[in-house]
Amino acid sequence: MLKKIMLLLFTSLSLFALNTAELNINQTDLEVGLKFDVGQFNKNVEPQTMFVGMKMLIPDTNNSSDSATLTSLNPYFEGNFMIIRPVGDAGLSLGIGFKLNYTQVNNKSFMSLPIGFIASYELPFPDLIPMFVETNVYYAPQVLSFLDAKDYVEYRINYNMEMIKNVHLKVGYRNMNTNYFNIGRKNYNASFYLGVMIDF
Repeated sequence: MLKKIMLLLFTSLSLFALNTAELNINQTDLEVGLKFDVGQFNKNVEPQTMFVGMKMLIPDTNNSSDSATLTSLNPYFEGNFMIIRPVGDAGLSLGIGFKLNYTQVNNKSFMSLPIGFIASYELPFPDLIPMFVETNVYYAPQVLSFLDAKDYVEYRINYNMEMIKNVHLKVGYRNMNTNYFNIGRKNYNASFYLGVMIDF
């Protein structure tokens, strides 16, 4: 009986396998992230529409356009929340979210609460493997920036393809800009990366 219950539970979770674990790398940067589908844990939320997650980036100063003025560059941490919904039947989904992030640059502490806009488009090639183009933009003005932070701007674009079921390969570009009261604007990371994302 227990085996039947476990099998039923596993099957039901697989139907909505939208929790994800993500690893993005290039020659010198390492980024890891987790994202959880709130709808799998709360029956009042429609699955595949609301997500909470966390991310960590360990960067290299060489992937900052301000590398000449950087004396130290600490890891970046964030917790995030987003709501995303399909728009029509053309494969386009739009969303909005926010995240709380923290890092240190040149021994100055940075924290902000940027608001983000997300877009995902499934390419219309049904005879091929599923392919998506995704982009997001985050911005925190001074009123949503704390400690030594003045403002924050980030944008990303990704191309991903589901090579096998629940396993995506990604190619992406990120640009993350931190602005400080005392030391001015510092490009935290601007780099291309390769990644793998697993749905579970």
